[in-house]
Amino acid sequence: MIQFKEIDRKNFWDVIDLNVAEEQKDFVASNLFSLAQAKAYPECICLAIYAEEVLVGFVMYCMDEDDHEYWIYRLMIDEKFQGKGYGKAAMEKLIVHIKKDVNHHVIYLSFEPENHLARRLYKKLGFEPDGRVIDDEIVYRLIY
Repeated sequence: MIQFKEIDRKNFWDVIDLNVAEEQKDFVASNLFSLAQAKAYPECICLAIYAEEVLVGFVMYCMDEDDHEYWIYRLMIDEKFQGKGYGKAAMEKLIVHIKKDVNHHVIYLSFEPENHLARRLYKKLGFEPDGRVIDDEIVYRLIY
């Protein structure tokens, strides 16, 4: 069972130590960078992803200041835990959480065009391309 926990002094260093597989390093910013970004952009919410009591990943989302819509900025599962369904389960849980805001009906995310695993996951979850490319990343959206 996937659960989200706040990042605090108890798990901060463990979250920073999470890593994607070597071939994925160009697809996602480090957790250290993401936590620093969230400090400068306080609308960003960073959460540690746990399977039971084991830290397996990291997610960051926010209400974007520019377009006033929800964006999932980061999703990463540590290389030791990939291929076990944790990424999909975390996304499903986050989507349910975001959908509780009845004033919004779309979730955006973006990814590198070469990241075929991400593309497949997002399509399975119902995301579709919205036609934009931002900072060389393809933008997908989920309308609900």
